[in-house]
Amino acid sequence: MAVKSNHVTIKGIKDGLVFLLDDECNFEKLLDELRYKLEHSHQNILTGPIIHVDLKLGTRHISEEQKQEMLDILKQKGNLLIRSVEIPEDPEAAVKDSGITIMSGMVRSGQVLHHEGDLMFLGDVNPGGCITCSGDIYILGALRGMAHAGVSGNVEAIIAASHFAPTQLRIAEQISRPPDEWETRETSMEFAYLQDNAMQIDKITNIVRLRRDFNVFKGV
Repeated sequence: MAVKSNHVTIKGIKDGLVFLLDDECNFEKLLDELRYKLEHSHQNILTGPIIHVDLKLGTRHISEEQKQEMLDILKQKGNLLIRSVEIPEDPEAAVKDSGITIMSGMVRSGQVLHHEGDLMFLGDVNPGGCITCSGDIYILGALRGMAHAGVSGNVEAIIAASHFAPTQLRIAEQISRPPDEWETRETSMEFAYLQDNAMQIDKITNIVRLRRDFNVFKGV
C-alpha cells in the first residue's frame, strides 16, 4: 500500500543526502514511510554509487533500539553509508550524567528535604519549608522557604531558583536573611553564592563566569 504522508524528506546536498525525519508523528509510521521511500522514490540516487547520508530527527528523542531499527532499514540499501545521526540531547540524561540528582514535588511548611550531593528540585519550596544539600541546589520553581547549600562546609556551593523569595539563604556557615524587597525583584532565574564571605545574588546567566573564577582561584 502506498505511503502518501511527508514524514520523511530526502534532500540532496553537495556531498550526500540528508534525511529529514518528522519529529511529531508516530515512530512506527515514520519507519513505514522510510521503508516505502527507500523502495519507491529517488531510485536514480538510491541505487547508484556509494553515497553518504545524514539523518536529522528534529526534536525527537529515541532509544538506542529505535535508532538501530532506522539504521537497519537504511542498510538494506547497500550504497547508503550513514555518516551521522543528529539526535537532540536529552536534558534529563545530561543532568544525570553530570551527577545531579533530580527530585520533584513540593516542600511544604514544616518539611525538610535533605540530599547528599547536588540537587535539582522540580517544584516549589513553600514558606516554612526547607531544602538542605551538601552540594548545589537548583530549584525549577519558587523558593519561598529556606535553602541551605554546602551544609558540610562547601563554600563554593550555590543556590539557584526560578523565582527567588526565600525566608533565609545559607551557604556553608554564612546566613543571609533577604529583605522584603525580594518579592519585587525580577522573575528571571537567579542564584546565590559566597564572595569574600558575603552572600551575593546574580542572574543565572553569569554562573559560568563564577565557576571559571572559582577554578582560576584554585589553580585548575
